[in-house]
Amino acid sequence: MNISGIGYNTIHGKDYSLVKSGMENYLLILLKSPCIFRINGEEVPADRDTVIIYDINADIDLHSDEDIFIYDWICFGIGGESDFFSALDIPLDTVIRYTDVNFLSELIRNLTNEFYSSSTNRTKMIDSLLKTILIKISETNGIRGMSPQASDPHYSELLELRQKIYRNPHIKWTVELMASEVNMSRSYFQRIYRETFGISCISDVIVSKIDKAREILSTTSCTVSQVAVMCGYDSDEHFMRQFKKVVGVTPTVYRKNIQG
Repeated sequence: MNISGIGYNTIHGKDYSLVKSGMENYLLILLKSPCIFRINGEEVPADRDTVIIYDINADIDLHSDEDIFIYDWICFGIGGESDFFSALDIPLDTVIRYTDVNFLSELIRNLTNEFYSSSTNRTKMIDSLLKTILIKISETNGIRGMSPQASDPHYSELLELRQKIYRNPHIKWTVELMASEVNMSRSYFQRIYRETFGISCISDVIVSKIDKAREILSTTSCTVSQVAVMCGYDSDEHFMRQFKKVVGVTPTVYRKNIQG
């Protein structure tokens, strides 16, 4: 899979509109502000936290009356992955409500960083992250009319906990601490967390820390030791080892690639 263009937290002013005919690639849009799509000649209002994937050769027509219009977007091709993409069964040219928008947007932010990096693992990371994004959207669509909250009575509190983890990567999150946050036993919490988000709670904690580390490395001049502390690591070596395992390069090399 490949990307021809991408944008994270793209911002436009009042009365923004986008009209394009016959896109050569698929176009994914994640709304962070309301807008109105024109699909098959019909105006379809869409609230924030919704996703649409336009099919190849589709006509793009949307406008926003908001003072500030914010969205993430990915223009992508599937290359030789047509079987993979078809199996996801994502409805195209259709507005899809996405509940865990913060998590999806974080994936897009990471994908944007990789797209503009010169990492030796850039192509593999782009392919992996894009597939993860599409799979998560597919899982939402797979609920078939039932909201996650309705299908899982614990979803809201688990989602709130996950957002807390990503907002506070410096905290020493243990299984016991996370389970106590939602008043569950250790074993039950671990099982239902993985079932809900498709990742173990500890792996998700690591992802939250590395995501924060990427942000700090990309936007500040903090030393690697300072970044490690800010992301909740007691050991620089442990931080650098986990960072390289997840990202594919050391923190120093990652910063060098981002800065060009």
